[in-house]
Amino acid sequence: MTPQKKLFDMLSAIGLSIVLSPLLIGVALAILIKDGRPILYKSKRMTTPDRSFLLWKFRTMTVVSKDSGVSGGHKAERVTATGRFLRRYRLDELPQLWNILRGDISFVGPRPPLRRYVMKYPEIYAEVLKSRPGITGLATMAFHKHEELLLAECRTAQETEEVYCRRCIPRKARLDRIYARQSTVCKDFKLMWATILSRVTMHKRPR
Repeated sequence: MTPQKKLFDMLSAIGLSIVLSPLLIGVALAILIKDGRPILYKSKRMTTPDRSFLLWKFRTMTVVSKDSGVSGGHKAERVTATGRFLRRYRLDELPQLWNILRGDISFVGPRPPLRRYVMKYPEIYAEVLKSRPGITGLATMAFHKHEELLLAECRTAQETEEVYCRRCIPRKARLDRIYARQSTVCKDFKLMWATILSRVTMHKRPR
């Protein structure tokens, strides 16, 4: 990560944390009142092939004793009414501002993978994780909606895993490598704005 990008991330995260603090508090209270505790969902992700961190999100699903892998159609019944709203506008990702302030991730970059996929595809993620993971990025903008549609059709954990590994990981990795070759602070800023506009006005996640 360049010094310019690091400075951009820190200043943006501080500013957004201040501006969005009423929204963060409001979402936290809504989850607490409607769905109870825990308010936050924490997932172990990888920032480099050998270094993990806890990714923070607002909780959008009912709690189970054991959970693993990406979310597909087999987990749809666990998504709460509050969670559906938060996911539609990506408000569930607001706590990741804390991850940016900690230096775990950037605003723009490849989405941080679960350890299981880094272990399963070390060659792919050795290249992808040369870039600091981010909240959004080229792969998120270009492929995320299609990925969700693919996974929404899956009815078992095994099917979700097979589709994600075979049809999603390779495509996202190609886009992440393109981003790494073309990355600049200016392009990051454009991707951030494109993400905000698509989330607010156009992009609707499948229910």
